[in-house]
Amino acid sequence: MINYRVVFNVLGSLLCFLGPLMLIPLVVAMYYGESPYPFAVSFAVTTIVGSLLSFRFISTGEDEWERREGFAIVAFGWFAAALFGSIPFMFDGVTPLNALFESMSGFTTTGATVFVDIESHSRSLLFWRSMTQWIGGMGIIMLFIAILPKLGVAGRQMFRAEAPGPQEDQLKPRIRETAKILWAVYVSISVLELILLLAAGMSFYDASTHTFTTMACGGFSTYADSVAAFDSPLIEGIITLFMFIAGANFALHYKTLYSDKKSLIKDIDFKYKAE
Repeated sequence: MINYRVVFNVLGSLLCFLGPLMLIPLVVAMYYGESPYPFAVSFAVTTIVGSLLSFRFISTGEDEWERREGFAIVAFGWFAAALFGSIPFMFDGVTPLNALFESMSGFTTTGATVFVDIESHSRSLLFWRSMTQWIGGMGIIMLFIAILPKLGVAGRQMFRAEAPGPQEDQLKPRIRETAKILWAVYVSISVLELILLLAAGMSFYDASTHTFTTMACGGFSTYADSVAAFDSPLIEGIITLFMFIAGANFALHYKTLYSDKKSLIKDIDFKYKAE
Protein backbone atom coordinates (compact mmCIF):
# COMPACT_ATOMS: atom_id res chain seq x y z
CA MET A 1 0.00 0.00 0.00
CA ILE A 2 1.13 3.52 -0.79
CA ASN A 3 1.85 5.69 2.23
CA TYR A 4 -0.45 8.58 1.31
CA ARG A 5 0.60 10.60 4.33
CA VAL A 6 4.10 10.86 2.86
CA VAL A 7 2.77 11.58 -0.63
CA PHE A 8 0.46 14.43 0.42
CA ASN A 9 3.05 15.88 2.79
CA VAL A 10 5.62 16.14 0.01
CA LEU A 11 3.03 17.46 -2.45
CA GLY A 12 2.22 20.16 0.08
CA SER A 13 5.88 21.14 0.27
CA LEU A 14 6.05 21.15 -3.52
CA LEU A 15 3.13 23.60 -3.74
CA CYS A 16 4.72 25.77 -1.03
CA PHE A 17 7.76 25.95 -3.29
CA LEU A 18 5.77 26.57 -6.48
CA GLY A 19 3.71 29.40 -4.98
CA PRO A 20 6.59 31.88 -4.46
CA LEU A 21 7.72 31.33 -8.06
CA MET A 22 4.53 33.10 -9.11
CA LEU A 23 5.85 36.27 -7.50
CA ILE A 24 8.31 36.61 -10.39
CA PRO A 25 5.64 37.23 -13.07
CA LEU A 26 3.87 39.39 -10.46
CA VAL A 27 6.89 41.71 -10.53
CA VAL A 28 6.76 41.64 -14.34
CA ALA A 29 3.09 42.64 -14.20
CA MET A 30 3.88 45.58 -11.94
CA TYR A 31 6.76 46.68 -14.17
CA TYR A 32 4.52 46.81 -17.25
CA GLY A 33 1.63 48.45 -15.41
CA GLU A 34 -0.55 45.33 -15.49
CA SER A 35 -2.69 44.09 -12.63
CA PRO A 36 -0.67 41.98 -10.17
CA TYR A 37 -3.93 40.57 -8.79
CA PRO A 38 -3.95 37.30 -10.84
CA PHE A 39 -0.51 36.26 -9.62
CA ALA A 40 -1.08 37.52 -6.08
CA VAL A 41 -4.18 35.34 -5.79
CA SER A 42 -2.45 32.39 -7.49
CA PHE A 43 0.47 32.71 -5.09
CA ALA A 44 -1.84 32.86 -2.08
CA VAL A 45 -4.03 29.92 -3.13
CA THR A 46 -1.08 27.69 -4.05
CA THR A 47 0.87 28.47 -0.89
CA ILE A 48 -2.13 28.09 1.43
CA VAL A 49 -3.18 24.75 -0.05
CA GLY A 50 0.42 23.55 0.11
CA SER A 51 0.75 24.61 3.75
CA LEU A 52 -2.51 22.90 4.68
CA LEU A 53 -1.39 19.65 3.06
CA SER A 54 2.02 19.79 4.74
CA PHE A 55 0.57 20.36 8.21
CA ARG A 56 -2.39 18.03 7.78
CA PHE A 57 -0.27 15.10 6.62
CA ILE A 58 2.81 15.45 8.78
CA SER A 59 5.38 12.80 7.93
CA THR A 60 7.21 11.22 10.86
CA GLY A 61 10.68 9.75 10.93
CA GLU A 62 9.12 6.29 11.04
CA ASP A 63 7.56 6.70 7.59
CA GLU A 64 9.45 4.64 5.04
CA TRP A 65 9.78 5.51 1.38
CA GLU A 66 9.70 2.99 -1.40
CA ARG A 67 9.56 3.30 -5.16
CA ARG A 68 5.78 3.43 -5.24
CA GLU A 69 5.81 6.58 -3.10
CA GLY A 70 8.40 8.09 -5.41
CA PHE A 71 6.34 7.34 -8.52
CA ALA A 72 3.18 8.65 -6.85
CA ILE A 73 4.83 11.92 -5.85
CA VAL A 74 6.27 12.46 -9.33
CA ALA A 75 2.95 11.71 -11.05
CA PHE A 76 0.79 13.77 -8.69
CA GLY A 77 3.48 16.43 -8.44
CA TRP A 78 3.43 17.17 -12.16
CA PHE A 79 -0.36 17.27 -12.19
CA ALA A 80 -0.49 19.52 -9.12
CA ALA A 81 2.02 21.91 -10.67
CA ALA A 82 -0.02 22.10 -13.88
CA LEU A 83 -3.31 22.46 -11.98
CA PHE A 84 -2.21 25.34 -9.77
CA GLY A 85 -0.07 26.80 -12.54
CA SER A 86 -3.25 27.17 -14.59
CA ILE A 87 -4.81 29.68 -12.17
CA PRO A 88 -3.13 32.77 -13.72
CA PHE A 89 -4.40 31.72 -17.16
CA MET A 90 -7.99 31.67 -15.93
CA PHE A 91 -7.68 35.23 -14.64
CA ASP A 92 -6.71 36.24 -18.18
CA GLY A 93 -10.02 34.93 -19.54
CA VAL A 94 -8.87 31.45 -20.56
CA THR A 95 -11.41 28.70 -19.89
CA PRO A 96 -10.45 26.27 -17.07
CA LEU A 97 -9.89 23.33 -19.42
CA ASN A 98 -7.78 25.38 -21.85
CA ALA A 99 -5.88 26.90 -18.94
CA LEU A 100 -5.03 23.43 -17.61
CA PHE A 101 -4.00 22.34 -21.11
CA GLU A 102 -1.71 25.36 -21.54
CA SER A 103 -0.18 24.94 -18.10
CA MET A 104 0.34 21.21 -18.57
CA SER A 105 1.88 21.82 -21.99
CA GLY A 106 4.25 24.30 -20.38
CA PHE A 107 5.43 22.25 -17.42
CA THR A 108 5.82 19.12 -19.56
CA THR A 109 7.55 21.19 -22.31
CA THR A 110 5.17 19.71 -24.88
CA GLY A 111 4.83 23.02 -26.71
CA ALA A 112 1.24 22.54 -27.87
CA THR A 113 -0.95 25.59 -27.35
CA VAL A 114 -4.59 26.64 -27.46
CA PHE A 115 -3.66 30.32 -27.79
CA VAL A 116 -4.63 31.82 -31.14
CA ASP A 117 -3.95 35.54 -30.71
CA ILE A 118 -0.88 35.31 -28.49
CA GLU A 119 -0.14 39.04 -28.38
CA SER A 120 -3.61 39.73 -26.94
CA HIS A 121 -2.58 38.22 -23.62
CA SER A 122 -0.77 40.17 -20.93
CA ARG A 123 3.01 40.29 -20.90
CA SER A 124 3.12 38.90 -17.38
CA LEU A 125 0.99 35.88 -18.35
CA LEU A 126 3.17 35.18 -21.39
CA PHE A 127 6.21 35.46 -19.12
CA TRP A 128 4.69 32.87 -16.76
CA ARG A 129 3.77 30.71 -19.76
CA SER A 130 7.40 30.66 -20.90
CA MET A 131 8.66 30.24 -17.35
CA THR A 132 6.62 27.06 -16.87
CA GLN A 133 8.58 25.51 -19.73
CA TRP A 134 11.91 26.51 -18.22
CA ILE A 135 10.94 24.99 -14.86
CA GLY A 136 9.76 21.83 -16.57
CA GLY A 137 12.80 21.68 -18.84
CA MET A 138 14.99 20.22 -16.13
CA GLY A 139 12.08 18.89 -14.13
CA ILE A 140 10.15 20.44 -11.27
CA ILE A 141 10.74 17.34 -9.15
CA MET A 142 14.47 17.63 -9.80
CA LEU A 143 14.37 21.26 -8.68
CA PHE A 144 12.38 20.22 -5.62
CA ILE A 145 14.99 17.62 -4.69
CA ALA A 146 17.77 20.18 -5.04
CA ILE A 147 16.05 22.80 -2.88
CA LEU A 148 14.38 20.79 -0.12
CA PRO A 149 16.94 19.34 2.32
CA LYS A 150 14.49 17.31 4.43
CA LEU A 151 14.00 14.69 1.70
CA GLY A 152 17.38 13.14 2.43
CA VAL A 153 17.75 9.58 1.19
CA ALA A 154 14.06 9.52 0.21
CA GLY A 155 14.86 11.86 -2.65
CA ARG A 156 16.54 8.95 -4.41
CA GLN A 157 13.17 7.30 -5.00
CA MET A 158 11.82 10.51 -6.54
CA PHE A 159 14.97 10.88 -8.62
CA ARG A 160 14.60 7.36 -10.00
CA ALA A 161 10.95 7.99 -10.82
CA GLU A 162 11.74 11.34 -12.47
CA ALA A 163 14.90 10.47 -14.44
CA PRO A 164 14.29 8.98 -17.90
CA GLY A 165 16.24 6.09 -19.31
CA PRO A 166 17.33 2.71 -17.99
CA GLN A 167 19.74 4.16 -15.43
CA GLU A 168 20.08 7.35 -13.44
CA ASP A 169 22.92 9.81 -14.10
CA GLN A 170 24.12 10.20 -10.54
CA LEU A 171 27.13 12.52 -10.37
CA LYS A 172 27.51 12.56 -6.60
CA PRO A 173 26.82 10.00 -3.85
CA ARG A 174 24.01 12.19 -2.51
CA ILE A 175 21.01 12.66 -4.82
CA ARG A 176 20.46 16.22 -3.66
CA GLU A 177 23.99 17.16 -4.68
CA THR A 178 23.45 15.60 -8.11
CA ALA A 179 20.21 17.56 -8.57
CA LYS A 180 21.94 20.79 -7.53
CA ILE A 181 24.75 20.20 -10.02
CA LEU A 182 22.35 19.52 -12.89
CA TRP A 183 20.36 22.66 -12.09
CA ALA A 184 23.57 24.70 -11.78
CA VAL A 185 24.59 23.61 -15.29
CA TYR A 186 21.07 24.34 -16.58
CA VAL A 187 21.04 27.83 -15.06
CA SER A 188 24.57 28.62 -16.26
CA ILE A 189 23.78 27.74 -19.87
CA SER A 190 20.53 29.72 -19.61
CA VAL A 191 22.40 32.81 -18.41
CA LEU A 192 24.88 32.46 -21.28
CA GLU A 193 22.07 32.32 -23.83
CA LEU A 194 20.34 35.29 -22.21
CA ILE A 195 23.51 37.38 -22.52
CA LEU A 196 23.99 36.42 -26.18
CA LEU A 197 20.36 37.21 -27.06
CA LEU A 198 20.68 40.60 -25.35
CA ALA A 199 23.86 41.26 -27.34
CA ALA A 200 21.97 40.30 -30.51
CA GLY A 201 19.49 43.10 -29.90
CA MET A 202 16.59 41.49 -28.03
CA SER A 203 14.92 43.26 -25.11
CA PHE A 204 15.43 41.76 -21.67
CA TYR A 205 11.81 40.59 -21.65
CA ASP A 206 12.05 38.85 -25.03
CA ALA A 207 15.51 37.45 -24.28
CA SER A 208 14.29 36.01 -20.97
CA THR A 209 11.12 34.41 -22.29
CA HIS A 210 12.84 32.91 -25.32
CA THR A 211 15.74 31.66 -23.21
CA PHE A 212 13.18 29.90 -21.00
CA THR A 213 11.60 28.09 -23.93
CA THR A 214 14.83 27.43 -25.80
CA MET A 215 16.43 25.65 -22.86
CA ALA A 216 13.32 23.52 -22.50
CA CYS A 217 13.14 22.91 -26.26
CA GLY A 218 9.45 23.68 -25.78
CA GLY A 219 8.80 26.27 -28.46
CA PHE A 220 6.53 28.75 -26.65
CA SER A 221 6.98 32.35 -27.82
CA THR A 222 5.53 35.72 -26.92
CA TYR A 223 4.71 36.32 -30.59
CA ALA A 224 2.42 34.55 -33.03
CA ASP A 225 5.24 34.52 -35.58
CA SER A 226 7.59 33.07 -32.98
CA VAL A 227 11.30 33.73 -33.65
CA ALA A 228 10.49 34.93 -37.18
CA ALA A 229 9.03 38.07 -35.57
CA PHE A 230 12.58 39.33 -34.94
CA ASP A 231 13.70 38.85 -38.57
CA SER A 232 17.25 38.17 -37.41
CA PRO A 233 19.42 35.28 -38.65
CA LEU A 234 21.75 35.92 -35.70
CA ILE A 235 18.97 35.43 -33.14
CA GLU A 236 17.74 32.34 -34.99
CA GLY A 237 21.29 30.96 -34.99
CA ILE A 238 21.76 31.51 -31.25
CA ILE A 239 18.44 29.87 -30.40
CA THR A 240 19.16 26.93 -32.71
CA LEU A 241 22.58 26.43 -31.12
CA PHE A 242 21.22 26.45 -27.58
CA MET A 243 18.36 24.14 -28.48
CA PHE A 244 20.99 21.68 -29.67
CA ILE A 245 23.00 22.14 -26.46
CA ALA A 246 19.89 21.81 -24.29
CA GLY A 247 18.92 18.65 -26.14
CA ALA A 248 21.96 16.85 -24.72
CA ASN A 249 22.14 15.25 -21.29
CA PHE A 250 23.16 17.92 -18.74
CA ALA A 251 25.10 15.33 -16.79
CA LEU A 252 27.27 14.96 -19.88
CA HIS A 253 27.84 18.73 -19.98
CA TYR A 254 29.02 18.61 -16.39
CA LYS A 255 31.32 15.65 -17.00
CA THR A 256 32.74 17.35 -20.10
CA LEU A 257 33.57 20.48 -18.12
CA TYR A 258 34.92 18.89 -14.96
CA SER A 259 36.10 15.35 -15.65
CA ASP A 260 36.29 13.73 -19.08
CA LYS A 261 36.50 16.32 -21.88
CA LYS A 262 35.36 13.69 -24.37
CA SER A 263 32.20 12.67 -22.51
CA LEU A 264 29.89 14.19 -25.11
CA ILE A 265 31.52 12.67 -28.17
CA LYS A 266 31.81 9.29 -26.44
CA ASP A 267 28.12 9.17 -25.59
CA ILE A 268 26.13 7.05 -28.07
CA ASP A 269 22.89 8.95 -27.51
CA PHE A 270 24.59 12.30 -28.22
CA LYS A 271 26.24 10.93 -31.36
CA TYR A 272 22.88 9.94 -32.79
CA LYS A 273 21.40 13.35 -31.98
CA ALA A 274 24.35 15.10 -33.60
CA GLU A 275 23.99 13.02 -36.71
